[in-house]
This record gives sequence, structure tokens and C-alpha cells, in this order.
Amino acid sequence: MVKLLVFLGNPGKAYEKTRHNVGWMVCDYMYPTLSWSQKFNGLIAQDGGTRLLKPHTYMNESGKSVRSCMDFFSYTAQEVMVIHDDLELPFGTIRMQSGGGLQGHNGLKSIKSHIKDDLFLRLRIGIGRPKHGTVSSFVLQRFSPEEEISLPLILDSAKKMLIDDIPTLPVTNTLV
Repeated sequence: MVKLLVFLGNPGKAYEKTRHNVGWMVCDYMYPTLSWSQKFNGLIAQDGGTRLLKPHTYMNESGKSVRSCMDFFSYTAQEVMVIHDDLELPFGTIRMQSGGGLQGHNGLKSIKSHIKDDLFLRLRIGIGRPKHGTVSSFVLQRFSPEEEISLPLILDSAKKMLIDDIPTLPVTNTLV
């Protein structure tokens, strides 16, 4: 049973609408009116029996926030779902799974390093790969105007998967 949803992103206005912050975008879409508290190097809220965490460390240090929250509430890795951007999935593809590779994602690497486990659940939101330039500059860019048009559909699909599909892993939706 999922008890903690972790939405990955980077703090600060400069990162707000970037590909790397699609996890936070899902959170803000799902929970626009929740009251958040600062704790665990991030923001935490509760929706029914599920806690929500938006680490406010940078992506490559997300594990510190996740670990301190998990320790405080005595959660296991299997009770945590991480919502994050994924370069390995085409833009518009969303995949929910348990465990799996880290695909070079620094936020996931940090979480695994700090909790010493990679069996947490994941909602992977495809952002595609760069056609030119470096991966680091690509993930810190905004979506293209064409992609931004599709974002509400993607966020809505992610919301539905989080609400409806957690017990039926793995699940894949391709929207674009």
C-alpha cells in the first residue's frame, strides 16, 4: 500500500516549468489547494491516509529528504511512490512500475543511495531525449510550445493512474 508520494523537482522560479520538474507539475495539478508544511528538507502535506512530499533539495540530493521522511513515519521502500521525469520514455508516455533501473536519473540515484533500496514504486513521465545538446541542459529547459499544449492531458493521465492503477502494476499509457 502506498503511504508516501514523492514528487521530484528542483526548487526555485528558474526551474518551475522545466522538464525536470514534471513531478512537481503533477503534484500541483492534483493538489492545488492543499496546505503544505516545511519539514524533511521539503514540503509535506497529507491527503487522507497518503502523505505527499516535495523535496526542496536539488534533484541530486532528493534522497536526504525522502530518507528523513521515511524514517520519521517508519515507511518501507515498498510504501513509497516516486513521481519523476524520464528521458528513456518518449514524451507523452507514462509508466507505473515497481523497482527497475535508475536510467541515470540523479534524483532516483540519490533516493536509492539514501534509503539503501530501489524497490520503491515509480510513476515515470516521459520527457523524451534531446535531439541536440546535453542531457543536463535538456532536462532544465522548458517544454516546447507544442509539448506544453499536451501537458494538461499528460498531467490528467498521471493523476488518473495515481488514483486508479497503483494496485495493478505495471501500467503504461501513451498519450502523444
